[in-house]
Amino acid sequence: MAATINTNVQTTLADINPGFPVREEMPVMHVKKRNGVLEPVDVNKIVRAVQRSSYGLTHVDAIRVASKTIGGLYDGATTRELDTISIDTAASLIAEEPQYSRLAARLLLATIVKEVSALNLYSFSQSVAHGHQEGVVAKATAEFVQTHARKLNHAIDDSYSDRFEYFGLRTVYDRYLLRDPISRSVIETPQQFFLRVACGLAGTPHEAIEFYRLIASLDYMPSSPTLFNSGTKHAQMSSCYLHDSPNDSLESIYDTYKNVAMLSKFSGGIGLAFHRVRSEGSLIRATNGLSNGIVPWLRTLDSSVAAVNQGGKRKGACCVYLEPWHADIESFLELRDNTGDGARRTYNLNLANWIPDLFMQRVEADGLWSLFDPKDVPQLPDLYGDAFTQAYEKAEAEKLYHRQIKARDIYARMMRSLAETGNGWMTFKDATNLKCNQTGKPGNIVHLSNLCTEITEVTSATQTAVCNLGSINLGRHVTVDADGKPAFDFEKLAATVRTAVPMLDRVIDINYYPIGQAASSNAQWRPIGLGLMGLQDVFFQLRLPFDSAEAMALSTKIQEEIYFHALSASITLAEQSGAHPTFGDTRLAAGQLQFDLWNVQPSDEARWDELRQRIKKFGIRNSLLIAIAPTATIASIVGCYECIEPQISNLFKRETLSGEFLQVNRYLIDELQARDLWNEEMRMRLKLSEGSVQNIDGLPDDLKLLYRTVWEIPMRALIDMAASRNAYVDQSQSLNLFAESPNIGKLSSMYMYAWKRGLKTTYYLRSRPATKIAKTTVQSTAARASQAASHVPASVSAEAAVSCSLENPESCEACQ
Repeated sequence: MAATINTNVQTTLADINPGFPVREEMPVMHVKKRNGVLEPVDVNKIVRAVQRSSYGLTHVDAIRVASKTIGGLYDGATTRELDTISIDTAASLIAEEPQYSRLAARLLLATIVKEVSALNLYSFSQSVAHGHQEGVVAKATAEFVQTHARKLNHAIDDSYSDRFEYFGLRTVYDRYLLRDPISRSVIETPQQFFLRVACGLAGTPHEAIEFYRLIASLDYMPSSPTLFNSGTKHAQMSSCYLHDSPNDSLESIYDTYKNVAMLSKFSGGIGLAFHRVRSEGSLIRATNGLSNGIVPWLRTLDSSVAAVNQGGKRKGACCVYLEPWHADIESFLELRDNTGDGARRTYNLNLANWIPDLFMQRVEADGLWSLFDPKDVPQLPDLYGDAFTQAYEKAEAEKLYHRQIKARDIYARMMRSLAETGNGWMTFKDATNLKCNQTGKPGNIVHLSNLCTEITEVTSATQTAVCNLGSINLGRHVTVDADGKPAFDFEKLAATVRTAVPMLDRVIDINYYPIGQAASSNAQWRPIGLGLMGLQDVFFQLRLPFDSAEAMALSTKIQEEIYFHALSASITLAEQSGAHPTFGDTRLAAGQLQFDLWNVQPSDEARWDELRQRIKKFGIRNSLLIAIAPTATIASIVGCYECIEPQISNLFKRETLSGEFLQVNRYLIDELQARDLWNEEMRMRLKLSEGSVQNIDGLPDDLKLLYRTVWEIPMRALIDMAASRNAYVDQSQSLNLFAESPNIGKLSSMYMYAWKRGLKTTYYLRSRPATKIAKTTVQSTAARASQAASHVPASVSAEAAVSCSLENPESCEACQ
């Protein structure tokens, strides 16, 4: 069709749109190029640009996008404006046909290349040299690249960029590519960005190129702080900081504020314990006054977190942890409430409960719970397990408590906070400490988790725990077996792990530490957090329902393999550079692997016994290795589903700086197209049903089972899968739980079940959003066709009618 389009603007528009009015003497329009030069419009260039980007995309209509771009022409329009129209037009069609995502990504990539080329930066080494000259690239990185310029320039493989979906590349462009400080133009292409990140970590060109290929292929991705800062002047690449509770003094509290601000400044997510700060009404002997409790202090912290917003890259982020015996626990649980006294609310802080087993036992038994002033029981934050229970009960017997309340009343208030705000996360002190490799020696205590609840490390007044993260994209580790069927590629997984672990370890030595306590702690323990994402992608590719026994077995096997190969890689590092300095204090030094602490028998015990012997001989370089982070942003970059979660919807909204776009489950669309079921009516039905396929008549049952959303999958399955995975996770998991219509009964049973299954931590409670996908464009015929009663598979819906309470924990509809 493009061959029939003339270069005369009026004829071209008429050819594309016969209704376009043609005049004999239409003025010639001009476009302004990036260098400011005006030239006559040649619409064939627009058509050819879109067609070039459409190669291999059989379901894409290039002329449809090109005609919309041409329709936006006006005299003096810039080429950047026309590029934007093409990109946004393609993006707006993604919900109709997922291949438009690739087209939009290719069009965006072309504009990025033009933007970098306009600065006369044509190679990787030129980009890095420019960045160093402008003060954004570190001297060491610039010198490394200059020394090995020829080899590194040659390593750039632009074909990797064709793996991006639109929203992944858009995220990279908007947030991660380095920009010139004055013009704000990007100074690196996506592939140059990945190689810069690799060069910021690597010790040799070979290491840099190997790691570049791993992340450029989207098989693995470091966490956002590493992507933001690797190779830059402030190479703060760690993701998480865990700061112990300040002592009960003005000096300690304000020192903590300063430390939190410094950590937040350079993109760190922070967990902060507050167990030791005295409660409201406590006597202050120095002034003979009474304490105002923790709320005013947390209000001050709230303002500080809002002010230090990481240079505008992302909001400051802090989660405060409190044990439920603290006398201010009820005020603490109100801090995120949407009603009440605004002077007692902290909307910039996240909240988490650090819960000992004794509390859950009292809840289950409907017993009393005693609330204490930390000044009277200073030993409790440093005890766990039986030692905590004995000390707590002794304090009760001595009537040191501030007051007593029914444990279920506190627990119900926790559930209400979760239901209303999603906040007030449930994390379990004893499971964490009893299963942590770092707590092998008395006195080493985990006092909290991090911002996202996946990091569990020892802290103290002199140790601020640190962890740097990266996640494997499991969706790119599926291959085809000899029979032509999809199968998980465990060999590729092993290779990915063995490449990723040394680079995570490297961060420890070259990282910029904003405070001294973080540097010393990280040097002693050398923890890392290797995680995963795209588990849902694997299940879709292998056609496994998320809650099937086969999916559970595969998930556990994948985690076992990651743990095994991460340990193997860390032992190899110990052979080369020595074990971490505190190895003798750990459970591994006593021969206890993570699954031993859970009394779980792994597969192929012979290889694990061999691994134990290597650990006994060489030690291990990293005290902790595995942590499953949320991966919200990096999952968008690589184009997979987040973390370990089921899909939220088959049709969902993505927000970018360019606007909001609907996106559709590409696996579902591929299957519908293969069965000749993907058409306008099906699109409307899917939109009307809020992205659920359960109420779409005529859809095969196998698709309804496979493509359920998280709202249609029992939470018991997520909890059981996490518990099974636990045996091979030496830190923890950011486990969101979901409840479409949360109530106290459902939630109380769900979290009680999570505790009984031994989970260390949980994360957000997600409820169904109140706003719905706009349906104003849905045709009335499609609406009538989709008004069948909403349902989920019978095995779920039948059990969902059973009442739910703590008296009936096995019948909770959220967990069946």
